[in-house]
Amino acid sequence: MHKFVYLSLGSNVGDRAANLRTALLRLGAFGKVAAVSSFYETEPVERVAQPWFLNCAVKLDTEKMPRQLLAGVLNLEREMGRRRTQKKGPRNIDIDILLFGNSIDKARGLTIPHPGLHERRFVLEPLVEIAPETRHPVFKRTMRELRDALPPGQAVRKLAYQAQIPD
Repeated sequence: MHKFVYLSLGSNVGDRAANLRTALLRLGAFGKVAAVSSFYETEPVERVAQPWFLNCAVKLDTEKMPRQLLAGVLNLEREMGRRRTQKKGPRNIDIDILLFGNSIDKARGLTIPHPGLHERRFVLEPLVEIAPETRHPVFKRTMRELRDALPPGQAVRKLAYQAQIPD
């Protein structure tokens, strides 16, 4: 059964744009990349003493189940050289599952929808670009409504570069 899944990609180490492009290409192993937002430069949150991020949002059409996709994404991060040495620290690639269809699931190691989705401008700005009317399955508000309800703060700048959907 096909599901539309929304992912957030981020990088703040090395060639950030190349890291995102590589991850986008490799996501094809899990389904069809149906949409990709522009790249956004974003200031770090929580652990602020680190380089700024490039972020984007991805719509993926997949037949994978949530745990299968999570295992694949974690493996992809490892294969790209990600090492989890410092929580919320610098990373060459970070891939988060934001929404998995209309599913609501909480189990060890995976919470859907992503628990911080509604609080993060660096996630919502790119997501609104590709899925403005998609509703949060818990809050029943659109991504645009969630973004517009955020308090001021956290710099997020859309870059002129437009990501391409991989073939």
